[in-house]
Amino acid sequence: MRRVLISGANGFIGDHLCTRLVNEGVDVHALSRGSQPQDRNGVRWWNVDLADFEAARACVRAIRPDIFFHLAGHVSGSRDLSAVLPTFRDNLSSTVHVLISLAEMGCERCVLAGSLEEPAIAGGKIITGSPYAASKFSSSVYGRMFFDLFQLPVVTMRLFMVYGPRQRDLTKLVPYTITSMLRNDAPRFTSGVRPIDWIYVDDVIDGMLAAAFDQREAGYMADLGSGELVSVRDVVLEIARQMNVTDAIDFGSIPERPLERVRKADVAHTKARLGWTPRLPLTEGLGRTIEYYRALVDRRGA
Repeated sequence: MRRVLISGANGFIGDHLCTRLVNEGVDVHALSRGSQPQDRNGVRWWNVDLADFEAARACVRAIRPDIFFHLAGHVSGSRDLSAVLPTFRDNLSSTVHVLISLAEMGCERCVLAGSLEEPAIAGGKIITGSPYAASKFSSSVYGRMFFDLFQLPVVTMRLFMVYGPRQRDLTKLVPYTITSMLRNDAPRFTSGVRPIDWIYVDDVIDGMLAAAFDQREAGYMADLGSGELVSVRDVVLEIARQMNVTDAIDFGSIPERPLERVRKADVAHTKARLGWTPRLPLTEGLGRTIEYYRALVDRRGA
């Protein structure tokens, strides 16, 4: 039985990953610096702030994980100066603390969660759109350095726009749109023209596990996305179609954010590396997500 440690286990992807691993009989340990779920469902929880190096090191030494999934971080698209320190602390500093702790002890695999927001390199210049993007890009660079210099088996899986059931942050576009329509509130959006690569959460978990249990050489980055671009507007309109919502939708009332990344996942590279391809079409994934939130609203209203 492998021992797996998951940071950010209280989050959307971490929650799904814990459930899958427990169901497969894995010894699952989860990190949280805040509140922990009352229903532990076979997971052993540890209260640790990874921004505290000594606490992070002590935790890793106590658990001695075979595999570490590093999902914790400060997720924010803010372009404000106030976002710099939280993203540095919770994304970059915490990642370096994890990598040092694992390099000292050794492990079979460390899987870092990268992001589609990581900057592009164009004309010799790195174009970085937010503090979050800079922190994730830097974390990926550190991961590669720990592989090259210290032989730590790190892989970085760049996650694209993940959606699906059990996403508790209702400000994210898909759950925000669904729950607003269920309440008969008119959701408000930007123009909606930005094309995004959307990926269902179960497909992401498949890809993360493929990377974790892969026996080939580490040190690479790979994308977990659909390989297709669909605009925000088209996703919102598809949700409205499936929910039979015919009211006007308020596009254009929220200003666009500057320097938004437009990137399509290189699924051919991921398939060649891991044998992974996304399976669930967007329309079906949105349908499953709508049914989850509809049932959730019905239960709370009962």
